[in-house]
Amino acid sequence: MTGIFLVDDHELFLTGVKTELGPHFDVLGSAGDVDAAIDSIRSLRPDVVLVDVHMPGGGGLAILANVAETNPEVRFLALSVSDSPEDVIAMIRAGARGYVTKSISPAELVDAVKRVAAGDAVFSPRLAGFVLDAFGRSVPVPQDPELDLLTPREQEVLRQIARGYAYKQVARRLSISVKTVETHVSSVLRKLQLSSRHELARWATDRRIV
Repeated sequence: MTGIFLVDDHELFLTGVKTELGPHFDVLGSAGDVDAAIDSIRSLRPDVVLVDVHMPGGGGLAILANVAETNPEVRFLALSVSDSPEDVIAMIRAGARGYVTKSISPAELVDAVKRVAAGDAVFSPRLAGFVLDAFGRSVPVPQDPELDLLTPREQEVLRQIARGYAYKQVARRLSISVKTVETHVSSVLRKLQLSSRHELARWATDRRIV
């Protein structure tokens, strides 16, 4: 039986989804925040994760980014109240296999999970056009002028720091020296006119680029 994991910060909604999907899948667990979700997904290794997009701590994007580094085989289905093109495109670019809204019927959700588990891409009907525009026709996503100030390496260091890694860990992960990490962080802080790592992490989280 397909093993699934549920992530949503609204307990009542989470309970309802468990009730609807329980007879059809092996519900391995659930989480209501980003950190707990990442740890549990890495430990339980579900086949499919149903994840909310907007949650404190970076939301679905942060979960996808972190789990993809260690468990790339896990498939994600975004389940959100948001139907904005920006959210849909961002989640798909991050690696989600599908995106459906919370107005979906229980039967349709069961079918969506089964299809994602089988390797298909699944979208609510009106969201499919966003994906075709972004990927099929190569329509550019909106640019962030502040992010564009940073070099690709500075952006990568920014992401690692925002995820909570210490300088030594970032250096090891990127195969650079600790001093180089410090230099990049100082440059990023200066360019973005920020004064601390805490502000840096909050800046990255607000823009959902963690």
